[in-house]
Amino acid sequence: MVIEVRPATVFADVAAMVGPRRPDANVCWCLSYRIPSRQNTALVGPERGDLVRRLCAQDPPPGVLAYDGGEVVGWAAVHPRADTSFARNRRIPHVDDADVWSVWCIRVRPGHRGKGISHRLLAGAVDFARSYGAPAIEGYPVDNGDRRVDPTMAYVGTRRLFEQAGFTQAAETTSVVNGFPRILMRL
Repeated sequence: MVIEVRPATVFADVAAMVGPRRPDANVCWCLSYRIPSRQNTALVGPERGDLVRRLCAQDPPPGVLAYDGGEVVGWAAVHPRADTSFARNRRIPHVDDADVWSVWCIRVRPGHRGKGISHRLLAGAVDFARSYGAPAIEGYPVDNGDRRVDPTMAYVGTRRLFEQAGFTQAAETTSVVNGFPRILMRL
């Protein structure tokens, strides 16, 4: 298995990873942290996918995708923090005023989990951010110790995943996901 991580410019592949089964469904599309809350709430059904299609055509695109051969198997959202809701989030502090990039969602398709793809996605997200001049990259994973995280809530990543990628804890947060505290980790 050779996993290649590329910028998320192919809308159909992003849709395969974060889009709904039905085009009119109201799913996240990985927009809840990417756009202001009011805009996120106002977008319904196909409007959400239309916005993601436009984001895929922008420079930089909204994240990175992992491929096993020609099959898309993973997604990581990564973008300048200033363009995300983390710029205004009261539960996730700012360590300083650096123009950091945020990684806030890492997803691996069922059937491909447990193969190290999330590690490749995080490394690819870091490389992507660095290619755009990011002075630092932040993540906001759960600090779950050795306890299991529900797969539907594991999208934020775990402390261990980020530590293995060279990130260190930079701050505590008041955010909680699935009963676990989130921490701010930085590379």
